[in-house]
Amino acid sequence: MNAPPSAPPCTPPPSTSPVTGRFGALAAWAQHHRWAALLLWVAVLAAVTLGSQAAGAAYRNDFSLPGTDSQAATDLFTRHGSDQAGDSIEIVLRDGAGLGGHQRAVERMLAEVERLPGVADVRSPYAEAAAVSEDGTIGYATVTLDGKAEAVPEEDITSVIDTAKTAASDGLQVELGGEAVRGAEEKGSPTAELAGIVAAIVILGLLFGSLVAAAVPLITALFAVGSALGLIVLASHVFTIADFTPPITMLVGLGVGVDYALLIFYRYRQELTAGVAPADATRKALDAAGRTVFFAGCTVIIALLGLVALGLGSLQGVALALALTVLTTMGASLILLPALLAFFGKRIQRHVLKHAEQDAAKGRAEGRRWRSLAAAVQRRPLPSLMVAVLALLALSAPALGMRLGFADAGNDPTSTTTRKAYDLLAEGFGPGFNGPLVVLAQGDEAAGQAVRKALSEVDGVAAAGPALPSDDGALSTVIVYPTTSPQAAGTTDLVHRLREDVVPELERATGAEVLVGGATAGSQDFADTVSKRLPLFVAVVVGLSSLLLMLVFRSVLIPLKAALLNLLSISAALGAMTLVFQHGWFGVQPGPIEAFLPVLIFAIVFGLSMDYEVFLVSRIHEEWERTKDHSLAVREGLASTGKVITAAGAIMIVVFGAFMLSADRMLQQFGLGLAVAILVDALVIRCLIVPAMLQLFGKWAWWLPTWLGRWLPKVALEP
Repeated sequence: MNAPPSAPPCTPPPSTSPVTGRFGALAAWAQHHRWAALLLWVAVLAAVTLGSQAAGAAYRNDFSLPGTDSQAATDLFTRHGSDQAGDSIEIVLRDGAGLGGHQRAVERMLAEVERLPGVADVRSPYAEAAAVSEDGTIGYATVTLDGKAEAVPEEDITSVIDTAKTAASDGLQVELGGEAVRGAEEKGSPTAELAGIVAAIVILGLLFGSLVAAAVPLITALFAVGSALGLIVLASHVFTIADFTPPITMLVGLGVGVDYALLIFYRYRQELTAGVAPADATRKALDAAGRTVFFAGCTVIIALLGLVALGLGSLQGVALALALTVLTTMGASLILLPALLAFFGKRIQRHVLKHAEQDAAKGRAEGRRWRSLAAAVQRRPLPSLMVAVLALLALSAPALGMRLGFADAGNDPTSTTTRKAYDLLAEGFGPGFNGPLVVLAQGDEAAGQAVRKALSEVDGVAAAGPALPSDDGALSTVIVYPTTSPQAAGTTDLVHRLREDVVPELERATGAEVLVGGATAGSQDFADTVSKRLPLFVAVVVGLSSLLLMLVFRSVLIPLKAALLNLLSISAALGAMTLVFQHGWFGVQPGPIEAFLPVLIFAIVFGLSMDYEVFLVSRIHEEWERTKDHSLAVREGLASTGKVITAAGAIMIVVFGAFMLSADRMLQQFGLGLAVAILVDALVIRCLIVPAMLQLFGKWAWWLPTWLGRWLPKVALEP
């Protein structure tokens, strides 16, 4: 193949045709009514902020899974009036000299705990021999709550913690465990959010070399995110939104908001460099890049709303919150940003033209290095493609062995009371004590005793507690302690073995309905449900997104390429997560990947990857329509967008990477997955694989069957 010819500068030629597109008209309105547009956003931000503060948040974690054994067990608990229907807190006690000398103080403390709101029952370690370790140094009291952990007010849990801690003395250590305590412990400071904002400022400053120019995209994003957070608080009173949603939406909104504003603003700078007046440059930028942002944002929202198809409780609320955030950032980029450019346009123009003159004097052409990179890839498209794809497949390979689950207190920082309680219980009673299975037998007392006896003889079971009858005597509860820790693969195997092999035999022998439930089994049910529904979710998201790209680019190969490459970047991110968090690379404690993160990361990354795909390919398509020279169009598209895609990707990477500063393992996994996916997408895929594939496709990249072209409606990105 001949080397591609040298190319002209990548700056788009100034256009003399009037701008008549809808996004250009919207920009014109925002410019002419700049004060109204700005005050509109200020009013929206003030209204939702004050409204959310007055209403307060009503976040709820809903991990119910209708149709699973664990959910059926919970429903039976509630229906038959069992105290076991509520979650529990363990008050763990330790004294190296023995617990006998502290009985009076501990009993007095437990009596006070039992009188607290939210407490249904308290069982003393001195009343049950099994609640004290064999050497008598470690024991635990069980505090049964009157509901699920997420339903009990946090202040009630805090009262239990404070009251229990009053029994601690020089010789007696008191720690508390349980999901309710984990949720009530003090949350970390907003380090991640602040780090993300600072990093965005630094990168924007380096990119534009001007404080005003750097501030415009960031101000747009902050207005959008502030409005979205207030709306999400209000929406929590209508929809089930999890309490971990705000930090996720904050950083995702910041990254997406800066990303969208940056894509438009960069096109605005190109128009200024080409000699267009600021007002016309704004309208042209919105008519071109604004359309790109709109379609890219629609793709993100489609991907997020695809999570609704999974039917997974709080995850649907997270998807709705993120979709609302993306919608708000789109609105800010299309309305607030043009208004800000009307205020600062002259000042930005002087800086841009001065910078362009300096570059011209030094012989530096805009996009020169990116054009050279594209030319190098075009000379050897197949080797470039093979090396990049093989590297990403190697990084993706560990994801094939990904094990889904949930972090527990064993993953908490060692300074927390929940981690100390977890370690003490494992030391005194074995690793499986922290993740017991709750087995229900719906039958008479004899059936409950038979179930207990059979379970105690199963391989992988360390012990089975006594059969506890419900209030109406129709239900017996047996607590089963595995020999392995809650996150161990052996515990997962035990849950499946009990349900598939042991329970059917017990039901035939006793005539009772037997269910395996509890938090550990519920976590496994959640992971299994995600795995089963994932193909449908992927099909919905990929199908709808590909259809949208087909409408925009009038091509069959472009959507297929985009879908495959997006899946490749996501699999690479999941592979990196598996290596770090499941296999313990870089000193991280090994454990399962949070069960809902793969689908959440898939939705977010698939949508965000489409941002860069639409931005790059639309620029290539614009050059193709203008010149009909495919190789030239690929080079000019990368030269025009390489710098801004890299800068936008860098902002996303540092914003999402800021999650790694969180003490929460789930947020750390989330941040690493998103950061790796964006890094792979912005550098490897957009700068190497896409130019190589488009060069190999040639003119076939824009092929669409005639019959399909007549059937599809026409949707153009270019005005």
